[in-house]
Amino acid sequence: MNLGIQDRVALVTGASTGLGRAIAERLAREGAHAVVNARSEDTLAETARRIAQDTDRRIVPVSGDVSSPDFCRAIVERAVAEFGRLDILVANAGGPPPGGVDDFEPAAYRDALEVNLMSTVQLTLAALPSMRANRWGRIVALTSVSVKQPIRGLLLSNTARPGVVGFIKTISQDLAADGILCNVVAPGYIHTARVESLLAAQAEARGTSRETVLEGITANIPAGRIGRPEEFASAVAFLASEAASYITGHTLQVDGGLVQGLL
Repeated sequence: MNLGIQDRVALVTGASTGLGRAIAERLAREGAHAVVNARSEDTLAETARRIAQDTDRRIVPVSGDVSSPDFCRAIVERAVAEFGRLDILVANAGGPPPGGVDDFEPAAYRDALEVNLMSTVQLTLAALPSMRANRWGRIVALTSVSVKQPIRGLLLSNTARPGVVGFIKTISQDLAADGILCNVVAPGYIHTARVESLLAAQAEARGTSRETVLEGITANIPAGRIGRPEEFASAVAFLASEAASYITGHTLQVDGGLVQGLL
C-alpha cells in the first residue's frame, strides 16, 4: 500500500531507541523526512545517521527534554526551519517508573504528568500553526494499553496516560475541519528495553525469573507472544498517512488481543 507520505516531514520524539526509533525508520522508509528527538545526544545522533543511510531520507537529530515547553516550541521551529513545514507529529515519551500506591510522593505524579501528558500538549500546540497553514496534519500520541485496562504495578502510567487520550479525543473534534487528524496508539507488550526492565522488576518483586513472568504475560495474549517494534511502527505509520484520511479521535490498541474490552 502506498501511504502517500513521500516527502512529508515528521517529528518523532523518544526516537533514539525502542518504539520511537522503529517509527522514525518506518516513516522514512515510506518516504518521509524527519526530525528525531531524545535526551541522549550521542545515541540519537547514531540513530539518525543509520536511518538516513538506510533510507536516503534527511533525518535531523535534535536532543532535548520534551517536558520543557520552551524546548517543544524550539524543536518544532527547528523542523520548520529545516524543511519549511511540519506534517506529522508522533508524540512519544518514556514511561514513568513502576510502583504502587505506597511507592511515590506527589512530586512523582507531577513528573509523570509533565513527561507523559504535558509533552504531548506542548508539542501539539507548537505544531498546529504549520499544520493549519498547509491544511494537512497528523498527530499521533503514544500511550499504553493501560488507558483501556490499568496495569498492576504501573500506577504513575495508569494515572498520567489517560489524560493524553482525553486531550487527543477532544482536539480531534476541533481540528478535523483543518485537515488535521489526531489519534492515539496504545501499545501492549512490545519487545523493547522498557518492557525488559518491567519484566525484570516484576521478576524481582515476585522472587521468580524473567522467563516465568514473560510466560504469565503471554498466556493472556491471544497472539501467544509479545510484539515486535516494527509491527507497532506499521500501525503508527498508517495513522500518520494519507491512507488514514477518515480516522480521527481514535485510540488504537496494538497488543496482540491482550485487552478484551468491547470498546
